[in-house]
Amino acid sequence: MLAAGDPAAPTPRAWRPRRLLVTRAARGFAHGREIMARAERHGIDVIELAGDRVTIPGSDDPRRAYAEAKATLAVVVAPPSKRRLQPIAPSADWRVDLAEGCPAHCSYCYLAGSLKGPPVTRVYANLDEILDALPAYLNRGTITSRDDTRAHEGTTFEASCYTDPLAIEPLTGSLSATIAWFGRWQASAQLRFTTKFDDVAPLLAIDHQRRTRMRASINPPAYARFEGGTAAVADRLRALRRVADAGYPIGLTIAPIIAADGWEDAYGALIDDAAAQLSGVPQVDLTVELITHRFTAGSKAVLDSWYPGSALDMSGTNRTTKRTKFGTEKQVYDALTMRRLRSFFEARIAAALPTARVLYWT
Repeated sequence: MLAAGDPAAPTPRAWRPRRLLVTRAARGFAHGREIMARAERHGIDVIELAGDRVTIPGSDDPRRAYAEAKATLAVVVAPPSKRRLQPIAPSADWRVDLAEGCPAHCSYCYLAGSLKGPPVTRVYANLDEILDALPAYLNRGTITSRDDTRAHEGTTFEASCYTDPLAIEPLTGSLSATIAWFGRWQASAQLRFTTKFDDVAPLLAIDHQRRTRMRASINPPAYARFEGGTAAVADRLRALRRVADAGYPIGLTIAPIIAADGWEDAYGALIDDAAAQLSGVPQVDLTVELITHRFTAGSKAVLDSWYPGSALDMSGTNRTTKRTKFGTEKQVYDALTMRRLRSFFEARIAAALPTARVLYWT
């Protein structure tokens, strides 16, 4: 394995927005001002907005509007409604948002259709207020707080439901601050995040007290064309090894599982690559989460406008309609396809990663 700082180690892929927009309210928080200072040091254009509404240069061309939004990071204040935590089954007890939006260009993006307006990534300046609210949720969840098989994880807080916190970490510092906060919190609790990026250097020296689990979101390299702007899968696995060697609990989020031609060979090789990269980690605490590809009519319409001509299959082939608890409908793989997928993954993971705990299949 390559050591940190090894000149032969690959350079992490970092996102750099074209502009940083800072609302008037966000400038009133020290964390917001620190993000401004980081952006200035990186040579990013910092624009101080007169009010609290985020606007970007307009365009009648949807593709250009999308590109402008994706090149923008906004520093805003999370209102009280955003600080009231929501359950996030089956991943964790509670969802804690450090930001909203993601700079990656994934043609299956789970956020498409669920976030309103142009896909600007917004990071919250009032991080202290967000963290100060967490103790009130201790032991009140229903996933790990009350599940005997996962109770040892404590109350769990998922930080990557609406963003990839590692993607924006070089500018925000929010993830490092949150990991350190959990490390100081003398409670049975765990922070969780998953990522498609690999710049973990800022996390390695944090006194995390094993209260943060990083998971690498991975898919076979053959499907990399569906994950634009992210780190190579091999680099994500190397980054996961680095944090494991630094004592973090780790995980693999295999998502979205795509039942395309040749999927057995592609995913088999992926699992074997993960096993080889993680081999020999002392006292490894490894979990696996398995999430199949699904989409709604609304998300499909948004993704078709963002990524016209994408080769990702969002037809009705091998699909069935499933109604969610919120009354909406989504397209998931049919029962036969799901059985084939699940049987394969459970057997292959058991053989290649025998110490891993599979948390859920969905």
